[in-house]
Amino acid sequence: MTELPHIIAAGLNHRSAPVELREQVAFRPTELEDALTDVVGRPHISEAVILSTCNRSELYAMTTRPEPAVAALGSFLADFHGLDPAELEPHVYRQVDAGAIRHLFEVAAGLDSMVLGEGQILAQVKQALAGAAGVGTAGACLNELFQRALRLGKQARTDTEIGRGAMSISSAAVDLARTTFGELAGREVLVVGAGEMSRQTLIHLRDQGVRSVIVANRTYDHAHELATEFGGQAIRFDDFAAHLGSADIVVSSSAAPHAIITADGLRPVLAERRGRPLFIVDIAVPRDVEAAVAELDDVYLFDIDDLNGVCDRYRAERAREAQAVAHLVEAEAVRFGAWLQARAVTPLVTELRERHEALCEQELERGLRRLTDLTPAQRQQVERMMRDYTHKVLHGPVTGLRELAAERGAGRDWTGLVRRLFGLRNGPQPIHGEDEL
Repeated sequence: MTELPHIIAAGLNHRSAPVELREQVAFRPTELEDALTDVVGRPHISEAVILSTCNRSELYAMTTRPEPAVAALGSFLADFHGLDPAELEPHVYRQVDAGAIRHLFEVAAGLDSMVLGEGQILAQVKQALAGAAGVGTAGACLNELFQRALRLGKQARTDTEIGRGAMSISSAAVDLARTTFGELAGREVLVVGAGEMSRQTLIHLRDQGVRSVIVANRTYDHAHELATEFGGQAIRFDDFAAHLGSADIVVSSSAAPHAIITADGLRPVLAERRGRPLFIVDIAVPRDVEAAVAELDDVYLFDIDDLNGVCDRYRAERAREAQAVAHLVEAEAVRFGAWLQARAVTPLVTELRERHEALCEQELERGLRRLTDLTPAQRQQVERMMRDYTHKVLHGPVTGLRELAAERGAGRDWTGLVRRLFGLRNGPQPIHGEDEL
C-alpha cells in the first residue's frame, strides 16, 4: 500500500500561551540547526521547518504516520527546552493535514497575528523556510507548502485591504507611549537592540516628532547604522544602563537570554529622576525587562502581551477584510491538499510506467528478432507504434489514479487494487515468459 504524506504542525502562540511561557520555548537563531536536526531524527518525521517569532514557536513536519509524529513534536518542544511536559501540554496546539495547511496559510496571510494583517510575518515565514533548507530538513513537500504560503501572503495583501494602514507591534507600542506622555516631540528615546522591530518602532516615533535617539547593541556597527538612519547616537551595549536616567522612552528588543533591566538595578536610577515618568516597552521574547519593574513608582512597563488591547481594537475594524482573506486561505488550502494527495501516488505511477515500458522493450526485442525482413524505417515505425500504444494504455489509469488521490486521500483505497491489476503487488516485479508471438 502506498503511504500517503501528511503535513502536521504543533506549537504555541500569543493566543495559547502567556509571554512567560513563550519566552521559554523560543528558538534563538544559534539553536535552529540543532533543533531541526533533532526533529527529523525523531521517528516518522522526514521533513521539518521551525517558525519562531516573538509571538509563536511552531513546528511543521512531513510524515506518513501522523499520530505518532504529532506526539513526537510535542515531546520535542519539552525535551529541547528542558520543560515539564505537563506544564507545556495545555498550551500546545496540534494540527494534521488540512488543519496544519490552513494554519500556516492563515499565519502567512496575517490572520493569526496579534496585529491583524501585519506584514513582518511574511519575512519570518520566508526566513524559516530558508533556515530549514540550509540545514537540509525542508524537502519537496514542505518547500511547496511554504512557497504557496508566501505567495498567498502576498496575494492577501494585494487583493484585499488587510494590510493597508495596518497597525504593527511597533505602532501599537508608540500609541501606548502617546497615552502616557501625550505629545512625543522632544522626548528622548533609548533603543536597546538594533533589529527590524527596533527600526520599525523608530520610524513611528520619528513620525511623532521624536528626534533624540540613542541606540545600544551588542554589535556596535549595527547600532551605528541604525542610529545614523535616524540622526541619533550609537553606544556600546554595556553602556545602555547609564542612559536610563535621561531617557523618557525605552524600547528594548535585545534577544538576550535573560532580563537586562531589573527592579533592583532601576531603583537608584528612579531616585535620580525625581518622579519623571519612564515609559518602557519590552518587545523581546524572552523578555528583556524583569516583571517586577512594573511595580516601581513612575514606571510604565508594557510587554508584548500588553499590546493585545490596542491590537484587538484594530482587529475589530478589520473583520470584513479578514473574511475576504479567509476565503483565499480556504481555496489555497484545498488546492495544496489536492497536490499533496496526488503526489502520494507518484511512486506508484513511476513504477507502473517503468514496468510497462520494460515490458514493451522486451516484447519489441523478441518480436523484432523474428521479423527479420523489416527495413530500418519499418523497424522504427514498429517501435514507435508499440511505445505509443503503451503510453496510451497507461494514460487512463494514471489520470484516474491521480484524480482519485486528489480527492482528499481517496487514492488510499485504490493503490492496492492498481497493484493487483497490473502485477505490482509486492513492488517492481521481474518480467518473465518467452511466449511466442
